[in-house]
Amino acid sequence: MLSHHQIAAATRIGMLTRERDTAAACAEALRELAGALPLDAATLLGIDPLTGAHVQVAGVGYTADASQALAAEFVETPWYLNVVRQEVPPSISEDADDPGQRFRNGWFYAERVRPAGFRDGVTGALRHHDRVVGLIHLSTESADAYDTDARRLLASVMPALGALADPTARTGDLYGLPADGAAGLVTAGQVVGLPGRERAGVLGDEEFGPLVDAFAATGGHRLRLLWPVDGTWCRVTLHRHSAGSELVGEAVLVHETPTELPYGLSPRELEVLTRAATGETNQAIAQALFLSPRTVHSHIEHLLRKTGAASRAEATALAVRDGLLRPAPEHLDRFVERAHGT
Repeated sequence: MLSHHQIAAATRIGMLTRERDTAAACAEALRELAGALPLDAATLLGIDPLTGAHVQVAGVGYTADASQALAAEFVETPWYLNVVRQEVPPSISEDADDPGQRFRNGWFYAERVRPAGFRDGVTGALRHHDRVVGLIHLSTESADAYDTDARRLLASVMPALGALADPTARTGDLYGLPADGAAGLVTAGQVVGLPGRERAGVLGDEEFGPLVDAFAATGGHRLRLLWPVDGTWCRVTLHRHSAGSELVGEAVLVHETPTELPYGLSPRELEVLTRAATGETNQAIAQALFLSPRTVHSHIEHLLRKTGAASRAEATALAVRDGLLRPAPEHLDRFVERAHGT
């Protein structure tokens, strides 16, 4: 039967999912487990969304290299499939129905676990939003340490551990993203999906890729703009994202929601307004867009009337303030918000 102390530890682990510093929260979760269950070593591993490899995000008594090497071997064994299938994590001392499948009789125990001095251990597959996102493993030098109650206690906190190990778990919450938008994390030239969200369609546009790279290079915190996706205009926001995890380092979070062009602006008027906001003259805008200066002047008059702005300067200030922009990569330094909304 679980003690009051064990129940309290499980509750505290659940509360750790609210912490912004996930690396510290993962380490604290293992400390709580050490106070509630027998263990001489433990490792909490997340799955790198880019490579599929297991990466230690917190450990007690295991170095990251050792833990990751063991995980790489373990996932290739039939015992890993047994771990994934079971809601209550199996232990080394647990007897399987088939004696040939008993972990203690296998090569992994004989060659990897027993030589390290461990007599019992328990391993669980961590899930988040119906995806396997990592592993939790506890080891002890005592034999038969993980009875049914101990394994059920570990099972009760595994959803929280899964949320902590998943580097994308709280990305939307961190930036207050609307629930109905599509999104994705761009890191190392690849796109990582967010749980429960469709991938942002703008990330499939080859012209948008250089804009993401340029934004990352500015060191800015946020950029708001408008972009067409498959014939539909979208309000797009880029955030500089640091997950606080080795699994996803520096990245750009891209979020999009479909919208109509504000104020009834035409796509051409949006282009003219964007270039005006960079400080270009009518003559420069005309040359860049292959228009006559007179046509640019007409576009300026139309967008002033539509936005209700009293002057060109007021219209460009409105564009920057509300993200009424479709900028080119070379313009981003003028439009990114760097800190405190600047």
